Amino acid sequence: MNIQTEALASGILATIGHTPLVPLTKLFPGEQVFGKLEAFNPAGSIKDRTALNIIQRGIAEGKINSTTRIVESTSGNMGIGLAQICLCHSIPLTLVVDPYINPQTVKILKTYGAKVEKVTQPDDTGGYLKARLKKVEQLLDSIPNSFWPNQYANPANPEAHHQTVDEILDELYGNLDYLFVATSTCGTIMGCADRIHMKGAKTKVVPVDSKGSIIFGDSPAKRVIPGIGAGRKSQFLNESLVEQAILMSEQDSIRGCRELLKKEAILAGGSSGAIVSAIQYALPHLPKGSTVAGIICDRGERYLDTVYNNRWVKDHFGEEFEKSLKF
Repeated sequence: MNIQTEALASGILATIGHTPLVPLTKLFPGEQVFGKLEAFNPAGSIKDRTALNIIQRGIAEGKINSTTRIVESTSGNMGIGLAQICLCHSIPLTLVVDPYINPQTVKILKTYGAKVEKVTQPDDTGGYLKARLKKVEQLLDSIPNSFWPNQYANPANPEAHHQTVDEILDELYGNLDYLFVATSTCGTIMGCADRIHMKGAKTKVVPVDSKGSIIFGDSPAKRVIPGIGAGRKSQFLNESLVEQAILMSEQDSIRGCRELLKKEAILAGGSSGAIVSAIQYALPHLPKGSTVAGIICDRGERYLDTVYNNRWVKDHFGEEFEKSLKF
């Protein structure tokens, strides 16, 4: 089979991007706050954009053919994006995950036909990112004709999000004062920040990170909600192009998710709750009448056994916090 780069964006993959931007008027009455709903991508998250751009680039550069096995580390969404793309084009895929991955996400990955390898021993930060990357390295050494997308350092990751921010700016006719973006690899936030800088737009980009993530210098700590934060510094991050980071606790993420669902009927993932809570925290300190957008990264169905499950919340954060949730 001869894979053509342009063919990668046909069929279901042609629906990646151009996601809705919706006003969050019930959650933020009287304010100009919008959510970019990346759940509308076909595999359910903003990582669809990243995965497609990286695979397209790999094929164009001759690094991927129909017999190449893709090997990547993932906390969930990047894996699902890759799994759909690889299934569309019969490219074999192995994904390295850890115990914090949502159980439903593992089922989705396997249903798409991906081979899943799970690491079980944490690294020196108490997390699993370094352990996952070590396993990826071992697999690449042992599998002939294998390719690592390397979402953590591949420039095709941030480049994918030039389009993401272009869509937001176009929808708002360039009238965007603040953009709140969750951080992990920092591909999304730096792609947005780079593009805003290139266009000379007035928008200020606000990173939202998880407490216990070391991206912005916080002390490492155990984190159980995937998709936000990291156990090592980002290779993409240029702090001169972004505002001071806002660090949210995992309780903030859970509460934000529940409020987004209750008030806007938007069922979104854990990082989206952090975005909601960060905007709530920041709004009183922003100039009156500011136009604000936040990237709502993924679907919430993958978090039904965790963020939206009261028993799980109680087990991880205590009965008092679980009872404080109104929804």
